[in-house]
Amino acid sequence: MGNNKVLDLPKTVNNTNRLHQGMPKDTIPVVKTPRRQRSSRFFSQDNKIELEQYPRFSEVAPAQRQQLFLRKLSQCQIMFDFNDPSFDLRGKEIKRQALQEMLEYVATTRGVITDSLYQDVIRMFTVNTFRSISPQVKTVAEGADAEEEEPVFEVAWPHLQLVYEFFLRFVESPDFNTHAAKKYIDQKFILQLLELFDSEDPRERDFLKTTLHRIYGKFLGLRAFIRRSISNIFFQFIYETEKFNGIAELLEIMGSIINGFALPLKEEHKVFLFRVLIPLHKPTPLSLYHPQLAYCVVQFLEKDPTLTAEIVQGLLRYWPKVNSAKEVMFLTEMEEILDITDAVEFRKIMVPLFQKIGQCVSSSHFQVAERALYYWNNEYIVNLMSDNIETIMPVVFPALYRHAKEHWNRIIHELVSDALRIMMELNPTLFDQCLKKYIKDDEE
Repeated sequence: MGNNKVLDLPKTVNNTNRLHQGMPKDTIPVVKTPRRQRSSRFFSQDNKIELEQYPRFSEVAPAQRQQLFLRKLSQCQIMFDFNDPSFDLRGKEIKRQALQEMLEYVATTRGVITDSLYQDVIRMFTVNTFRSISPQVKTVAEGADAEEEEPVFEVAWPHLQLVYEFFLRFVESPDFNTHAAKKYIDQKFILQLLELFDSEDPRERDFLKTTLHRIYGKFLGLRAFIRRSISNIFFQFIYETEKFNGIAELLEIMGSIINGFALPLKEEHKVFLFRVLIPLHKPTPLSLYHPQLAYCVVQFLEKDPTLTAEIVQGLLRYWPKVNSAKEVMFLTEMEEILDITDAVEFRKIMVPLFQKIGQCVSSSHFQVAERALYYWNNEYIVNLMSDNIETIMPVVFPALYRHAKEHWNRIIHELVSDALRIMMELNPTLFDQCLKKYIKDDEE
């Protein structure tokens, strides 16, 4: 994947042992307490199964460790009912210890992964993780801050987390053999893994993000299928449901993938940009994934600046009409785009762009007007304006001057005054002409 950034491995809750001390910092945001927990969607054991306490790997002869590994893998395929906290505490603890021991064994010992292990490891992973994700019951209202919604936590996490950690260490091991694993990590496996991204538990989605990223890096034959399958999830989200919990995580993976695209960009990648990423600005829950979406768009521009005009036109086409929170997001993203736009590309977009900025300056919503006026605080954008002031000033002057006289907010007044001062300093003669025209038009 070239120079793709490496996604952070999520941190273990219990990080007191020596293995976890070297793990990257947690990237999952702090959540409020008390935590809401969803009833586990895992299978329950109607008949209690007594698990045997196997010895640790260090307690048996090296020749016996492979067989012990297989026995622990089989043991960890037994599922427990976490909806009842008091159910079979001994069995739950034996399984937790077995997962922890296998995790440490794979992470610290070389030569333990043999071809005969792959089927059992992947079966253990799929039995514990692959399940139906219940439909979401909550919705995000138009203009609501979806990030304030408290996440729902998976009650089976004490086992599920260790399963994810073990599988990641297994895939990341220097002894991991992609050729031996590809019989089990196939297209069906990828589709089932992607379904789990709809999990409401942000901790699980973070592990899934890292897991899929590692698989993308190691399995070259699956890369096109992974990109296509992620696109299909985005299509369904945009045009059918507007409900899927893992959009942000999938976009973060795509941002890393885009970063590794070779030049010149393939037509397939440009199609993804204009048929998937740009329409992703339309759904109501944009606030849940906008930073990751904007990053993907900017990554494309870093690769190919000639895409600027089409991207800006696409954003203007999807510009929100009645949602002020989304307008602020669009203005923020557009400024990020302008920060990497050269003078040639800027001239292609400046008229429609500053027409839109003028409309935002005229907005009665304080935050929209404020965010648009911050463009005049950006030195690079002001330099672009300066080189094209004869075109830009007549476009935005009426909105600026009108607000200087009429807007109800004192901060907006100050920002408008600063913007008008900058415009006047850039071209005093043109400023006077625009002022006279405004007064004349106003009198008529």
